[in-house]
Amino acid sequence: MNTSTLDHRNVDVDVDVAIIGAGPSGAVAAAMLRKAGRSVRVLERQQFPRFSIGESLLPQSMAYLEEAGMLRAVVEAGFQYKNGARFVRRDETSAYDFRDKHSPGWGTTYQVERATFDDLLIRCAAAQGADVRFGHTVHAIETGERPALDVTDENGTPYRLQARFVLDASGFGRVLPRLLNLETPTGLPTRAALFTHVRDDMPLCAIDREKISVVVHPEHGDVWYWMIPLAGGRASVGCVAEGDFLQCAEDERESRLRSLIRQEPTLGAWFGDAPFLMPVRTIGGYSANVERLHGPGYALLGNAGEFLDPVFSSGVTIALRSAHLAARVLVRQLSGETVDWQVQYDDELRRGIDVFRAFVERWYSGELQAILFYPEQTPQIRRMVSAVLAGYAWDETNPFVRDAARRLDALYEVCKTNG
Repeated sequence: MNTSTLDHRNVDVDVDVAIIGAGPSGAVAAAMLRKAGRSVRVLERQQFPRFSIGESLLPQSMAYLEEAGMLRAVVEAGFQYKNGARFVRRDETSAYDFRDKHSPGWGTTYQVERATFDDLLIRCAAAQGADVRFGHTVHAIETGERPALDVTDENGTPYRLQARFVLDASGFGRVLPRLLNLETPTGLPTRAALFTHVRDDMPLCAIDREKISVVVHPEHGDVWYWMIPLAGGRASVGCVAEGDFLQCAEDERESRLRSLIRQEPTLGAWFGDAPFLMPVRTIGGYSANVERLHGPGYALLGNAGEFLDPVFSSGVTIALRSAHLAARVLVRQLSGETVDWQVQYDDELRRGIDVFRAFVERWYSGELQAILFYPEQTPQIRRMVSAVLAGYAWDETNPFVRDAARRLDALYEVCKTNG
């Protein structure tokens, strides 16, 4: 319990569920809870629309957007269509079409400017009756059967919000992990990213705009780039590496990223001289974890609980899966049923996270790269790998979900022996 800075005045607001953060997980959770008839207040520190990274969705996400009543709005928004991923390493290329996969379900999705996408989702939630408050900051929490939050509004006026449950969807803000000292080591190296948007004047036939490109640095196998085509003549381009590799002064970020783009022949040909459309941004030390994703009166959604790495664009999928699972458990709890947050939420969510983790770790060790670029991939195994890359990391009919680490290691040995 954290009560050190709580304002112990009478409660100003009382709702069924308070949600911290209006990003995708908060919006989807709010919409699902409203569909179940629960009162919801969403507290968002920033004003929307606002920039966010994580622009390439995975097809698995579409099912959760549909469940939350947001699918039509997303489809009609004019985002860039996406059907797969293209991997590039020097003169090698390997493309995966997510429609050709082991798991049933969506095989296509979108690449989005998150400012527009996130704003769209939270406004869909508001249209379904969620009480959304922008510019409201959470300063403290009192946990328990009736948790309470100490909040200030956009004018700096303090108030106390009581709820039957709190969901932390604050993303990289990680409000409850910070207030309740929940952080635990991730086991992943500290990596960072430099990124921007560029003007994309490439002819339509020059690149496959319906796939994200993941490009390996020609000399450093653990350094990689993303290239995400967006609607409206823009593309998102970034470079990911351990922090020291990208270290530079703020006024050197643009030249550093420009140099990195030009070092890679494919990206250099596409965007070596393309105008940057916004200042180069950086994010570092983003991998995060907590010992438990729930506690007395609260649960953590998406990046507020755990974030692995951007290489397979799993962040939004994990966020939406967490919202889907948490909302379902919470609806049952608020209806008087006995629920088990550890089994029904924490363990269930981490099953898929651990699959993504196995893929991420082996990407950086080089094992997964050897698999993805192996020239004699069998169609059946290729569809299994494609399903995970498409976000279906909870489908245990897939051997590469059910036993991800062992299967990948065995497959790597085959590729190494026959390569």
